[in-house]
Amino acid sequence: MTLAVVLIAVQRAALGASLNGPVAGHDVGPVLLSLILIIVAAKIGADLAVRIGQPPVLGEIALGLVVGNLALFGFHGFEYIKTDVVINSLAEIGVILLLFEVGLEADLAEMARVGLSSTLVAALGVIAPFGLGFVVARAFLPEHSVYAHVFIGAVLCATSVGITARVFKDLGKLHLLEAKIVLGAAVIDDVMGLLVLAIVQGIISAASGAGALSGWQIALIIGKAAGFLVLAVALGQLLAPAIFRFASRMKAQGLLLAVALAICFLFAYTAGRIGLAPIVGAFAAGLVLDKVHYRDFTDRGEHGLEDLLRPITSFLVPIFFVLMGIRVSLNVFGSWQIIGFAGALTLAAVIGKQICSLGVIGKGLDRFLVGLGMIPRGEVGLIVAAIGARLTLHGEPIIDDKTFSAVVIVVMLTTLLTPPLLRWRMGEGRS
Repeated sequence: MTLAVVLIAVQRAALGASLNGPVAGHDVGPVLLSLILIIVAAKIGADLAVRIGQPPVLGEIALGLVVGNLALFGFHGFEYIKTDVVINSLAEIGVILLLFEVGLEADLAEMARVGLSSTLVAALGVIAPFGLGFVVARAFLPEHSVYAHVFIGAVLCATSVGITARVFKDLGKLHLLEAKIVLGAAVIDDVMGLLVLAIVQGIISAASGAGALSGWQIALIIGKAAGFLVLAVALGQLLAPAIFRFASRMKAQGLLLAVALAICFLFAYTAGRIGLAPIVGAFAAGLVLDKVHYRDFTDRGEHGLEDLLRPITSFLVPIFFVLMGIRVSLNVFGSWQIIGFAGALTLAAVIGKQICSLGVIGKGLDRFLVGLGMIPRGEVGLIVAAIGARLTLHGEPIIDDKTFSAVVIVVMLTTLLTPPLLRWRMGEGRS
């Protein structure tokens, strides 16, 4: 459905629709103007963020936040973007491709070799933030259902491996054992976090249709989520080489990218059909596609899959982050309850990842550095928050606009805090 909407919009634009003339009752002018605004805002925001030493994603969210709150100054011209079906569809495809890229960068063999420390750090990095997030949500949002409290706990499970990796790389510290533990734990953390998301989403969906869940129904949802990841990766590893070998014999151009995207969308669609988030399927698809599977293409001089995806993701992914910023309503922070909730949730997010540093095994290792490296929620936390904003229970959204805005602020703050904290810690004589 999502892909169909995008294709219809592209088709209408290709037919030369006038900015003032509708095609089949639809005017693509607002969509094109929205894309101009979002692309420009994303690039300006990313540039400003990089100039002050912050991840580009923060600038994209911040500029989106500015655009989305111009109504506070009396300008309402961009309000329609928040609910535009085409922009929302492009953002959804962008986030699917983002998780596909994350999966491509994760190495299953490397994940198996990261050691006991990374596994323990990842496990604690999911359990502790989840519990703290649940407690904070229950204390500040007593009027919300327990499912909302559980979902907010799930948001705090994530760790942005990309942001932490960038800081370690910029400082030339990737060789540190602590850096290797953090990066390995962050990848495992993402897998666990997506599994938690799948379980929570399944529980909420089931509760919306049938009321209270029995123990075996919860076990079934857990088994379905874990089983999908295992089965998808196993089947993908088995079938992907044959699919790419067949495609390499064809004469058409762009086959590597086309086949990879087809696999990504198939996995995402399948995940959605069985009640999981499509991003879980996209991540699994990325894990499946090892470089060795499409060596026939690269051996004859074609670009690798990551290079082929980059132009598409550089266009679609920022749409998601700018849109998330646009959806944050700053006027909700006129309430001290929401400000207090955002502050307490940020504290829980930071403390939760410090607890995970207790999983580090070995003498002479800087556990505090590991804990700091696990703080940023970044893109994964934002993706989980966006999914929560769309989930409903008996027709009512699981998290309302105020709660969503607070959660996005938490994601931004944890992402903003991490680079300077890591630089400070590693500036204390680590080499």
